Amino acid sequence: MKKIIYTVIALLAAGLLLVLFGSSDDTGPAPTVTAKLAPAEKVARGAYLAKAGDCMACHTVRGGAQYAGGRALPTPFGNVISPNITSDQATGIGSWSSDDFWRALHNGKSKDGRLLYPAFPYTNYTRITRDDADALYAYFQSVPAVSQANQAHTLRFPYNRQFMLAGWRALYFKPAVFREDTKQSVDWNRGAYLVQGLGHCSACHSARNTLGATDGEGLSGGLIPVLGWYAPSLNSGAEAGLGEWMQPHIAQLLKTGVSPRATVFGPMAEVVQQSLQYLSDSDINAMAVYLKALPGDGKKSEFERDKGAEAAAYLAAGAKLYEKHCADCHGAGGGGLPPGYPPLAGNRALTMEQAVNPIRIVLNGGFAPGTAGNPRPYGMPPFGHVLNDTEVAQVVSYLRSAWGNNAPPVNGNDVNRYRAIPLD
Repeated sequence: MKKIIYTVIALLAAGLLLVLFGSSDDTGPAPTVTAKLAPAEKVARGAYLAKAGDCMACHTVRGGAQYAGGRALPTPFGNVISPNITSDQATGIGSWSSDDFWRALHNGKSKDGRLLYPAFPYTNYTRITRDDADALYAYFQSVPAVSQANQAHTLRFPYNRQFMLAGWRALYFKPAVFREDTKQSVDWNRGAYLVQGLGHCSACHSARNTLGATDGEGLSGGLIPVLGWYAPSLNSGAEAGLGEWMQPHIAQLLKTGVSPRATVFGPMAEVVQQSLQYLSDSDINAMAVYLKALPGDGKKSEFERDKGAEAAAYLAAGAKLYEKHCADCHGAGGGGLPPGYPPLAGNRALTMEQAVNPIRIVLNGGFAPGTAGNPRPYGMPPFGHVLNDTEVAQVVSYLRSAWGNNAPPVNGNDVNRYRAIPLD
């Protein structure tokens, strides 16, 4: 409780300073410097960039008009409701200028000067070039107008106050531009631009503090607030550890959702299906180059397993459940049959310190995305209606201990914590 009080005081102080002395983030729009594109080419370029940024995922409700907003984005502070970004003059952004649009991406400010909540990831989008921002603007101005009034956010006090948001920005946000690293390759720089900017990968793959700020672009992994999925570290040897992957396998996973080493599930499946599969092979390859080059942290599991009779019996019960429900697909030795049935031996999704993902997959099933490169994906059925909390914990604990895997066991309370989390 004291920590929350101190952080609120810090926000109040930072917000007050911002009011008294102004903000240094109100930079004017950067000029367009590259060759002008024909209007149709600019719109097409913007449509591609909107896919890369996965804009539709937040700005379209299920079954609703594209980009008309209204989707509730859950946060620990309440819901942020995505706005209408169609070309409608009254309720969308049809009356916005390209400068207004740039200011939203780069500075996190609306046309009327109102501060935007970072659920709209302008903390990443600030790196987008003015050229790409103008292409995105041209595309959204071409999206058919939908008259749908924006809904108010449902955030708790005091997080629903602009002065608190001003304080947050003073502490955690500064507009930036992407700067190429001349020591790196063209592909590396392109991948860095996509991962850090439009792709906003750190929005999920980074830990967040009490006030929802990420720890930068380290991609060191983090629990996605409210959604209850863990986005693994992309550089840790104890988690995703992409530095140890073959580059084509990283690219295949990003493009299709499956690879010889892993299959994506949960929120990442949505990202692949709605966004990454539409990127060009050259952009996917550039992202793979950048992700593979992330500096590793060298972490390995040092867990020492309990050898007692009770612990052994617990794992033995999990082994029986595995034989009954899982071995037909994943094999007695956990080798699986990739890409349809992922291998479980050596699978880091199972051996991370955080066991939330395997728990949720056993409870609710695992479904890879349907993509052009994987049009008929295999799915794992849910077992939450077949196994109770203790049984799910036993089988997950067995998976985390078998075939050389080495991670701590879980218990029924761990499972029960995630059984009731909504799937959407």
